[in-house]
Amino acid sequence: MEMHQVRYFLAVAQLLNFTRAAEECNVTQPSLTRAIKQLEAELGGDLFRRERPAAQLTELGQRMHPLLKQCYDAAAGARSLASSFKSGEIGALRIALTHSIDLALLIPHLNEIRRQFNRLEFHFLRGSSREVAEFLKKGEAELGIAAEIDEAWERLDVWPLFTETFDLVVSREHRLAGHDTIEPDDLRAEQLLGRNYCEHSRRISASLREHGIDVDHGHEISSERDLIELVEADIGVAMMPHTSPVPDSLKRTAVAGLDARRTVSLYGVAGRQRTAVANAVMRLLRGADWREIAG
Repeated sequence: MEMHQVRYFLAVAQLLNFTRAAEECNVTQPSLTRAIKQLEAELGGDLFRRERPAAQLTELGQRMHPLLKQCYDAAAGARSLASSFKSGEIGALRIALTHSIDLALLIPHLNEIRRQFNRLEFHFLRGSSREVAEFLKKGEAELGIAAEIDEAWERLDVWPLFTETFDLVVSREHRLAGHDTIEPDDLRAEQLLGRNYCEHSRRISASLREHGIDVDHGHEISSERDLIELVEADIGVAMMPHTSPVPDSLKRTAVAGLDARRTVSLYGVAGRQRTAVANAVMRLLRGADWREIAG
C-alpha cells in the first residue's frame, strides 16, 4: 500500500467523483483510477460503486475509510515533524541524570535553550551511575550528568562542571542545629541515614569510618524525598551535597575535617553526532559559572 493510493482514495471518498478527485490530486483520472484499483486488489474487494452521477463507498470502503484516514494523517504528521526537526523549529533533548543530581540545577539553562526553539521536547531519564552510562551507550540519552560514572568506556567524554561539599542535614529541633560547624566526633551518637542511591555514598561512608563513626547500623534510604521526611521527623541525620535542596524545616551544618566532596560532571559519547539542542546545552553547561550554586 502506497500513500498516494490512500490519498486518492480519501479524495474520492470526500468528493464522490473520480474526475474531480483527480483534479484535486493533480493527476490524470486514469492514473487515479489505476491506483485505486491496485489498492482494492491489495484489500481484496471494491471500495467504491462506480455509479453516475456520483460514486458511492461500498461496505468495505466505509469500514476502511477511518483506518486509511488515520494512516494518512499519521504519515503526514510524521513528515511534518521530520521537516520541523530538520529546519530547527522543533528540538529534542534526551538527558540522563543520576538520582542524586537535582534537576533544578538545569532549569536556568533549559529556559535559555527554550528561547532558541519554537518548540522543545525534553526527555529526562533517571538511574544509577551505571544506568546513566548504559543510557549513553545505547543512544537513549545524548548527555548525562552524574557525580561519578564508574565506567572505563573509551568513548565516554567527561567535562567537570563543579565541585561541592557534603553538609550534615538535621532537623531544626536537633541538638546540632545551632552549630554552623561540628566535629566528626559529634556524630558518634547519631543515627545516620544512608543515601545508597548516591554515587558517593560508599566514599562518604569510608570517610566517616576513618573518624570512628558507625555507618554500618544506620537506616538505608532509596529516595531524597524519603530521606528529608525522616530527617524532619528527627529519626536520623544525613550527609547531603550542597546543591541538594532542603526545606526550611531542616538545618545544614558543616563537618570539619571530613573528606566529603564530589565533582559533578557532564558526560557525552565521543564521535557520536548530537542534535542542535544537545550541542547548545553542552556549551551552556560547560560555560556556566557554577561557583555561586556549588558554594
